Amino acid sequence: MDTTVDLDTFSSLVERPDESARRAAEERWRTLDRPRGGLGRLEELGSWLSSVQGCSPVQPLSAPKVLLFAADHGVAALGVSRLPAQGGTAARVRAVLDGTAPVALLARRFGAGVRVVDVAVDADPSDFPDEVVAHRVRRGSGRIDREDALTPEETVKAFRAGMAVADEEADAGTDLVVLGDLGVGSTTVAAVLVGALCGTDAAAVTGRGSGIDDKVWMVKCATIRDSLRRARPVLGDQLALLGATGGADFAAITGFLLQAAVRRLPVVLDGVVSSACALVAQRIAFRAPEWWRAGQSSGEPAQAKAYDRLTLTPLQEQGITMGEGVGALMALPLLQAAADSLAEHKPAPTAAPVPKEQPKLPSAAELLGRV
Repeated sequence: MDTTVDLDTFSSLVERPDESARRAAEERWRTLDRPRGGLGRLEELGSWLSSVQGCSPVQPLSAPKVLLFAADHGVAALGVSRLPAQGGTAARVRAVLDGTAPVALLARRFGAGVRVVDVAVDADPSDFPDEVVAHRVRRGSGRIDREDALTPEETVKAFRAGMAVADEEADAGTDLVVLGDLGVGSTTVAAVLVGALCGTDAAAVTGRGSGIDDKVWMVKCATIRDSLRRARPVLGDQLALLGATGGADFAAITGFLLQAAVRRLPVVLDGVVSSACALVAQRIAFRAPEWWRAGQSSGEPAQAKAYDRLTLTPLQEQGITMGEGVGALMALPLLQAAADSLAEHKPAPTAAPVPKEQPKLPSAAELLGRV
């Protein structure tokens, strides 16, 4: 198969959100009969939603979706997590699918759909529904402290899978994605990517992840240190970096974030995994972060460094570290409130609405020249 992706295409296709819609939203806020800035962060969020939707008044969020990319990681075998390396990710996927996981319970409360995309879970694909494994790349991944996570072919396949998922969600009418992950050992991989891209040493990006103690933290730090040595020689090639020290979920999430920006689909980032992928994506298309918001701060040092580099301020300080998109999902009511407050406000007669444009946006297949 073709093992190349023209990453430069994203830099030219990812545009900034609609500035005229943002200005119209800010003017709309000024017509409210209330103290200036009285709604605080809701005003900024409402204006951002107007800009990413490309219209004012803003449309209420009617079809939000929690999107979870699932994969296992070879470094989990080193004991870098409190969660079981064998079967841990598969069990979490099943909990989401049967509706008992926290993210499933909260999504029902907030009126959001939930979708799981298995790209590299170490389980038999027959264990999950066909729609969950439709984009599977492989079973598990390599141990990144001593070998590549993926082959070049697998890296491109995972990246393209993420792009395809972005197209599927945009075409289905999803108007906001809450982006999360499911994977044992994933915070270790995320710390490697952030450490490599930010030029920091292992100790500065090693967090507690699943709640590890000092002894396990030292093992995790050493694993990140060894992986950073493998990451630095390929820093100039984002796909090579994702293949060497990332994983199928990281490549897929990066592809998803970029194609979602092309399709003008706003995304709320969750934990350190999505922030690490966002950092890689920013290297490819510098305007892409304007389509994202940071849902929460998990307390992971790598996440804080990534958000600082992305100039994203977390909407909340919940300290939720379990992944699954739970932390980002807690920010959904804020965004819904911001949209509703601005959408339902009656503007002054002189306030001219900004119509929402419907430009022709390229799909993943068109970007890759396969139509």
